[in-house]
Amino acid sequence: MDISITPPDKNNLTLPANNGSRKHVTRDPYSAIKKGIWIYFILLIFEGALRKWILPGLSSPLLLIRDPLAIWLVYTAWKRGVVVFNIYVMIIYVIGIVGLFTAIFWGHGVFLVALYGVRTLIVHFPIIFVIGNVFDREDVLKLGRFLTWLVLPMTLLIILQFYSPQSAWINRGIGGDVAGGGFTGALGFFRPPATFSFTNGTALFYSLSACFIFYFWIVRQKEMNKTILLCASIALLMSIPLSISRTLFFSILVTVAFVLLAVLRSKQSVGKVIIIVISVLTLFVLLSQLSVFKTATEAFSERFTSASKSEGGVKGTLQGRYLGGMFSAITNSDQLPFFGMGIGIGTSVGGALISGKAQFLVAEGEWGRLIGEMGIIMGLTVIVIRLGVTGKIALECFKFLSKGDFLPWILLSFCVLTLPQAQWSQPTSLGFSIFGAGIVIASMRSGKSSVIKNLTDPAGELTSQN
Repeated sequence: MDISITPPDKNNLTLPANNGSRKHVTRDPYSAIKKGIWIYFILLIFEGALRKWILPGLSSPLLLIRDPLAIWLVYTAWKRGVVVFNIYVMIIYVIGIVGLFTAIFWGHGVFLVALYGVRTLIVHFPIIFVIGNVFDREDVLKLGRFLTWLVLPMTLLIILQFYSPQSAWINRGIGGDVAGGGFTGALGFFRPPATFSFTNGTALFYSLSACFIFYFWIVRQKEMNKTILLCASIALLMSIPLSISRTLFFSILVTVAFVLLAVLRSKQSVGKVIIIVISVLTLFVLLSQLSVFKTATEAFSERFTSASKSEGGVKGTLQGRYLGGMFSAITNSDQLPFFGMGIGIGTSVGGALISGKAQFLVAEGEWGRLIGEMGIIMGLTVIVIRLGVTGKIALECFKFLSKGDFLPWILLSFCVLTLPQAQWSQPTSLGFSIFGAGIVIASMRSGKSSVIKNLTDPAGELTSQN
C-alpha cells in the first residue's frame, strides 16, 4: 500500500492582489517548519553554551531543550502532509513502544529512564525525513555558508580554551562546574569542548563544516566570499591539533577520500584539487612557524602516538574504535536477557537515575548499547534500520555523483560515519547524526521540485516525485 504524500507545489501559489484579482507569488508554505529546523540546529550548536555559561542552574532541563521542538516539527510536518510515516519510521515506532513496555516490565523498571531512552527513536529519528522533505538544496547551501562563517569564531574559542586553565570561566563545565569541561588530552593540555556540552561536539562540528569548505573550494567557490573561505580553511586546519581529537582527524581524512573519489570522475576538477593540496601543504608549513599552532601540534602528535600505541597501531584503532565494538556487541549478545536490560539504561542519564552516578551501565559503543538495552532482536533491528537508511542515501548520492553533482556525495562522508554508529545516547551526537542525514537527503532536492525520492513508500525507496 502506497503511503506517500505529495506536498503542494510551493512555487505556484496564488494570493489575492489588492485590486481583487489573483496573481502568482513565490512564497514558501513550509517557512515555519524551516525556521523550526534552523532553531533545532542553532540549539544543537549552542545548547552547551546555555548549560555552561548562560543558564548553568538549568543545565539538567536544558539537556532536553530540543525535544519539544522536535515533537512540534514532526507533528506539524505530518499535519501538513510534508512527511509520512514510511517503513523505517513505522518499524522504529513499533520498536520504541514495545521497548518502553519491555523496559518497565522485564527490564530496569524505571519509567523515566525508559521514556528518556525511547525519545531518541520516536521523537528525533523522524526529524531526518522532516529535514529531507522540507529543506532543499539552497537551504543546505545556506546552512553551509553559515557553518563556514561560524568556523572562524569557533576556532578562536577553542584556542582560548586550549591555552586557558580548566578553572577559567571559558572552560566551565556543565552547570558551571569549576573543575572544567575539557577532557584529558596530552602534554598537560585538555581537549576543548567549544560551545558544546562535551568535547565530541567539537569534532562533529568541524567534521560537518569540512564537507562544506571542501565543496565550496571545488565546485561552488563563487557562492562564498573567497577571503572568508580561505580564513575558514586555515581555521579548519588549526582545529585538528587544537581539538587533540583523532576522531576529527580521521573524519576529515574520510571526507578527503570522498572528495578525491569525486574529482577523479571529473577531469575539470583535478586541477583544482592539485592547487588545493599544494595550498594546504603551504599553509601547514606557514602555520607550523606559529607557536599557537606548533604547541597544539605537539600535543596532538603525542596524543595520537600514545593512543595508537595502546590500541595496537592504526589497525588496532580501526578494529577497536569503529569495527570491533560493533561486532562484539552482536557476538556477546547471548549473555543478555532476551528483551535486554531496558531501553534508556545505557545512557549516562539513565545510569544516573538508576545508580545515582552518571555512568554507562551497558556499553559505551552504540551497537553494544542498543543490543544491551533492547536485546538481540529489537536492538539488531534498529541497527539494520540505521544501516538501511544509510545505504539508501549512499546509493542516491552516488547517482548524483554520476551526474557530476558533488554536494550530496561530499556530505555523505559525514553521514556515513554518524548515522550507522553515532552514540544516540548523547544529545549532541544524536543531533549531528540526525541533522547530517537530513541535509544529505535535502541536498538532492531542488527548490522547484523534488529530484529524489523521499523515503516515503513502504518498500523504502528513497523518493517519490513531488
